[in-house]
Amino acid sequence: MSRLLPKVTINKIKSLRRKGWSLPEIKKVVKAGYGSIFRHVHGVEILPEYRSIWFGKRGGSIKRKKLAEIEAQHKAQRLIANLTNREKIIFFSALYWGEGSKGSFGLSNTDPELISVLVKSLKKLFRISQEDLRVSIRIYEDLDRNKCLQFWSKITGTSVNDFVSVNVLKGKKKGKLLYGMCRIRVRKGGNLLKYITAIKNEVVRSIKSP
Repeated sequence: MSRLLPKVTINKIKSLRRKGWSLPEIKKVVKAGYGSIFRHVHGVEILPEYRSIWFGKRGGSIKRKKLAEIEAQHKAQRLIANLTNREKIIFFSALYWGEGSKGSFGLSNTDPELISVLVKSLKKLFRISQEDLRVSIRIYEDLDRNKCLQFWSKITGTSVNDFVSVNVLKGKKKGKLLYGMCRIRVRKGGNLLKYITAIKNEVVRSIKSP
C-alpha cells in the first residue's frame, strides 16, 4: 500500500504537473513512488503555456522508444546473420516444445507467422513433403468459413480441397480470432517427434549442466 503523502507534497506534485513535468521528473523532486504520484496527477490539466513543453517530452519518449527498437533490430540482425540449419533446427525444437503436441507430431495455433515458420521448416529442414502434411482448421460460427480456408491455404501452401477438416464451434470470436486456429500434423510423424524431443532434451541437459 502506498504511504500517505503530506498535503504540501501533494500540492507540489499537482503544481509541477500543471507545468508539464513528467512522472520521472516529479519523482526526483518529491521522492515519492510512481503509484502515489500517478494517483495525484490523474485528472490534473497541463496549463496552456506549458502544453508545448509537455507534448515535446511525450514526442521525445516516442522517439527514444523508436530508436531503441531500431537498435534492437540491428543487434538482432547481427546476431542472426548467416543462421545455420543446425541453429534453425534447435529453434524449431524450442518452438515445438512450447506449442506442439506431445503424443503425436502436431501443432495448433492462431498465429499465422508461427504456422508459416512451422510448415517451411518441416519442408526445408526435415524434407517433409506437402503430401505428408495434414492441415485442418477450427473456427467459430460467426467467422466466414471460405475466408478462413483461403487464409490458411495461403499460409500453409495447402489447397482448400486438401484440408482434412473444418471444425466449426459454437460461439462468437470475431475480432479476437480473425481466422480461427490452424492445426498441422505430419503423416507418420512419430520418428520426427522422437528426434525433435531428443534435440530438446539435449539442449535442456546442456543448459542445466554445471
